[in-house]
Amino acid sequence: MIGGGEVRQVEEMGRGRPPRTPLSPLAEEAKKTAAVGMLIALGSWTMLFVSLFFAYAAYRLRAPVWPPEGAPALPRLLPGLAALVLLSSCAALHFALGAATKRARLRRLLSALALGALFLALGTAFWRPLWLGGFTAASGIYGSTVWALTGLHALHVAGGLVALAALLPLAGRPAFASRGRVTAMYWDFIAAVGLLTFATVVLL
Repeated sequence: MIGGGEVRQVEEMGRGRPPRTPLSPLAEEAKKTAAVGMLIALGSWTMLFVSLFFAYAAYRLRAPVWPPEGAPALPRLLPGLAALVLLSSCAALHFALGAATKRARLRRLLSALALGALFLALGTAFWRPLWLGGFTAASGIYGSTVWALTGLHALHVAGGLVALAALLPLAGRPAFASRGRVTAMYWDFIAAVGLLTFATVVLL
C-alpha cells in the first residue's frame, strides 16, 4: 500500500515537479522558528512605520496650506512607476516560489532582484533633484518626516535585495521553499509600505 507522502510524490512527478524531500523534525522546527521570527520583526517594523505615518498625518491636518509654504509639489509619475515596479518584483518572487525547476526559479528570482534594484534607481532619480533643489531632511517637519519615511523604506528595500540574493544558491535545494516563503513575507510587507507611502506622501 502506498502512503500519503508517497502519493504526493507521485502526483508531483506527474505534474513535472521533482518530489519533495521530507524534512527532518529539526528542519521543521527551524522552519517554524524562522517564520515566527519574521512575524515578530514585521510587527516591530510596522510600529515604526505607523509612528511615522501618524506624525505625517498630524502635521498635515494642522497645516493651513498643502504642500507647506516653500515646499515643492511632488511629481506623481515617477513614484507611481516605482510603486508598480516594486509590486512586479513581489509577483516575480511568488512566481519563483511556484516554479517547478531550478532554472525557472533562478530566472524569476533574478527578475525580482532586477526589479527591486530598478525601484531604488527610480527612487534616486526622483528624490535627488529635490534634495539638490533644497528640499532636504532639514526642511522643517514636513521635510524631515517625508525623508524619514522614504529613506527608511529604501533601506528596507536594500535589505530585501540582500535576502533575495541569498536565495539564489538555494534555488535547487529543499530549503528554498521555506526560506523563500519567509523572504516573501518580508518582501510583501515592503511592497505594502511602499504603496502606502506613495498614496500618503505623493497622492493625497
